[in-house]
Amino acid sequence: MAPWLTVVGIGEDGFKGLGKNARHALLRASRIFGGQRHLDLLPACIGGERQSWPSPFSIEPVLALRGQSVCVLASGDPMFFGVGASLSRQLTSDDMQILPAPSSCSLAAARMGWPLQEVVTLSVVARPVAAINAQLFSGVRLLVLSNDGGSPAAIAALLRDRGFGPSRLTVLEHLGGAAERRIDGIASEWSDPAIADLNLIAIDCIAESGTPRLSRLAGLPDSAFKHDGQLTKRDVRAITLARLAPVPGELLWDVGAGSGSIGIEWMRAHPSCRALAIEADEGRQQLIEHNRDALGVPGLQLIRGSAPQALTGLERPDAIFIGGGVTREGVLDTCWAALKPGGRLIANAVTLQSEMTLMAWRDQHGGDLTRIHIAQAQPLGDFDTWRQALPITLLDVTKPIDA
Repeated sequence: MAPWLTVVGIGEDGFKGLGKNARHALLRASRIFGGQRHLDLLPACIGGERQSWPSPFSIEPVLALRGQSVCVLASGDPMFFGVGASLSRQLTSDDMQILPAPSSCSLAAARMGWPLQEVVTLSVVARPVAAINAQLFSGVRLLVLSNDGGSPAAIAALLRDRGFGPSRLTVLEHLGGAAERRIDGIASEWSDPAIADLNLIAIDCIAESGTPRLSRLAGLPDSAFKHDGQLTKRDVRAITLARLAPVPGELLWDVGAGSGSIGIEWMRAHPSCRALAIEADEGRQQLIEHNRDALGVPGLQLIRGSAPQALTGLERPDAIFIGGGVTREGVLDTCWAALKPGGRLIANAVTLQSEMTLMAWRDQHGGDLTRIHIAQAQPLGDFDTWRQALPITLLDVTKPIDA
């Protein structure tokens, strides 16, 4: 049987730009959903009842018509930051067919002459602009779907603040339509011209001289974070994250998050990595909120409270890091019970008491203990000597699959 739902990608050129299959689907449909802008592109010969998306947005009205002949209109490619992705989580390919048009990013890459496979694409439609911070590297090219006409100015300001003022910006309005327009400029000189709400921004990233290099690999400089001293230092952080071994799509609990450095670097490892930062101190909560935005992972979720009480009801994690509080009653037990089978638990200890707790835990559950000694060369009179940081004891244990 043919799918009851057809999702039609439509461009700025409207109905005349659609292929035969898309036109036939619209002519057959008893109900057509879409934004008002999309519905207005249809000619009078399309007889199906037209229905705008509800506010707040929901696909439930479409799902309620299962089995009827329904069409959904979407911009360009419905599976690229579009409604097709939302529908595909609820429906199978037996229920739904997708008829895409060229995406705005495909059109933009063609206009710019940029190979699309070499470009980073992202969206700030109903998403924080701060997510761009994770993508800022000199020489990288970005295609950013704008939220509205104010997005270019907000992004230009972000680039200036992050030391990327020389970056070249191109705003492309109404791609593929009669009103298509291109505006070029430099982030440091952006004059905030009037921009249509329907626009995309192409960014050729260029860093100012002296802008810090912030790698995607674990171990950012300590200076990249605002902190009050409660920070897993750079070398220990790199070792800790190597043991946590972030994998795309996995969830981390950062228990006693401090400045949030472990959770932030976990999320920077891959766009689909997620993290919950559990922190009780209000001052450190503010530091986490600042650091997550500054380093491009505004999706890091802050859980305000103390472990183990604050852990109740949270989504089960694939990995857990405990940077402080291992001696607090119930913290290790609660974390271990919540951890998914096959998940990794890493805990760091500085004091003798916390080290003894980890040793006792290893006797019961297994795992590896590692002592980390870091020394840095520092002046001593006219010479230099090694200054030893406090040693760190690291517990690394994997939960059995059959647990």
